[in-house]
Amino acid sequence: MNIPTKFLVLISYIFILSSCSKEKRSDKKGLKMQEFIIEISNYARKQIPNFIIIPQNGIELVFNDLAPEDGVNQAFLNAIDGFGIEELFYNSTSVSNPETLEMAQKVSEQKVILVADYVNDTDSYSAAVQKNQSNGFICFSRKSGNYDYQEIPSSLINENTSHIATFSEAKNYLYLINDSEFTSKTAYLNALRTTNYDVLLIDAFFKGEQLTKSEVNSLKMKQNGGKRVVIAYMNIGAAEKYRYYWKDKWKLHSPGWLKKKYDGYDDEIWVKFWKKEWQEIIYSGSNSYTQKIIDSGFDGAYLDNVEAYYFLYFD
Repeated sequence: MNIPTKFLVLISYIFILSSCSKEKRSDKKGLKMQEFIIEISNYARKQIPNFIIIPQNGIELVFNDLAPEDGVNQAFLNAIDGFGIEELFYNSTSVSNPETLEMAQKVSEQKVILVADYVNDTDSYSAAVQKNQSNGFICFSRKSGNYDYQEIPSSLINENTSHIATFSEAKNYLYLINDSEFTSKTAYLNALRTTNYDVLLIDAFFKGEQLTKSEVNSLKMKQNGGKRVVIAYMNIGAAEKYRYYWKDKWKLHSPGWLKKKYDGYDDEIWVKFWKKEWQEIIYSGSNSYTQKIIDSGFDGAYLDNVEAYYFLYFD
């Protein structure tokens, strides 16, 4: 074996060792994320026993050791009411996620599955709806121009006049977490009130101002008179520079739990979510994010970036 060949073998060996090490660390932090979500749920349900918890993406968290072959993690499953998945069938074009789909089918036997596909034409929209409904998933298929969840679609899937007393009764949902299209809080709230969605998934703040309990309660009736549930978005895996908790002196690596740049989102930083300082921001005390959601009268929380355990180590 000549020197260049030996060198290439050594480099390959180091790369394999590095990849294995990253995977082990990621899996260990996945277990930490399971614990984190359970703790958030416990904190909220001590105050409101039927508080709804819905993580988004990373559906392998439902399983023991993040491995579907090891069976469902019942403690984790008991802590949540459903699971959200982005772009399961469509991300502009048709995509194939057989492993995620299989896990979602398994979870759907006990919990609600929300799917937010992204389509670019009418045919894809219809196909996404059909695929989700055939699997028993609740579909929100956003079209071109609504990638960042900033618009209320003109069409509504499975519109009904039913009273939605529990999350499991829902047949459709609105995913609206970007308020850039609304010039005032009044216009924003009025737009929401005049919809017939069973579930409103929205931000707990409008342009940085926390929604009040009376404002949130005013959203809990569909325009057609049926009751509905209102869920607040909460990012638990990345810090957002425009949130109330952000301090001007903070930057990447300072504090140390601000770990990694979030590609594509300059205002977000992946966090070491297992650190006490971050967890206190999320669910400990009167100024925590979860407490603000509870105080505003939301029925539950939608937990984003739970896949931080993966993206802290991989691109």
